[in-house]
Amino acid sequence: MNPPDRSAVPNHIAIIMDGNGRWAESRGLSRHEGHRAGVENIRRVVEAAAQAGVRYLTLYAFSTENWGRPEGEVSGLLEILGEVLIHETPLLHEQGVQIRHLGSLDELPAHLQQGVSTALALTDGNDRLVLSIAYNYGGRAEIVHSVRSMITEGLAPEDVTEERFGTYLYTAGLPDPDMIVRTAGEMRLSNFLIWQAAYAEYWSTPAYWPDFDAEHLGQAILDYGRRKRKFGGLLQEE
Repeated sequence: MNPPDRSAVPNHIAIIMDGNGRWAESRGLSRHEGHRAGVENIRRVVEAAAQAGVRYLTLYAFSTENWGRPEGEVSGLLEILGEVLIHETPLLHEQGVQIRHLGSLDELPAHLQQGVSTALALTDGNDRLVLSIAYNYGGRAEIVHSVRSMITEGLAPEDVTEERFGTYLYTAGLPDPDMIVRTAGEMRLSNFLIWQAAYAEYWSTPAYWPDFDAEHLGQAILDYGRRKRKFGGLLQEE
């Protein structure tokens, strides 16, 4: 992939990784095998993003609503997370990737909570690319969590600003996403970064997540570079 000049590359891309199950079904495979293929694709996309000059990449891996899926599928997803933490974290660390977790760890088994904490600590000093994994994440739950934290700390109403509120979000310290990418042809946000994506550009592809590759990422970046972002204002005439 030959990316455009750096000024046209989004600083932060967030991806809703959709279509693992449909990818598997189209090939006569189980949904579990589809999720495994989706996980294997993460490494390739992370490397493509880093080479393109993207500094922040956020992946929507497991939503708070996903707990409502069949028990066997949920168990499989938790099992895959454990394997990823063991096998992928060292590789990402070698590539200079910093891992962050967005969401609540409370509902995860203790060994996965420990695995996530270990991965965050190991990669904390890396700065080639910041990879945020939204696991057990929901945008509305994030906002409620933030409000409760402010109330608990006794924050006065007049001290509540958009900037202050942002420091209570799971994404505190991260820039807002410049572009939201969704695979599998869907056009909805699905409770993902609903505060942070207020002025993000959107890009959708019919490709299922396991098939999403550097070429698709390059297309998204090129399309982003052609857009004019106004942030609610008017563009200055050239």
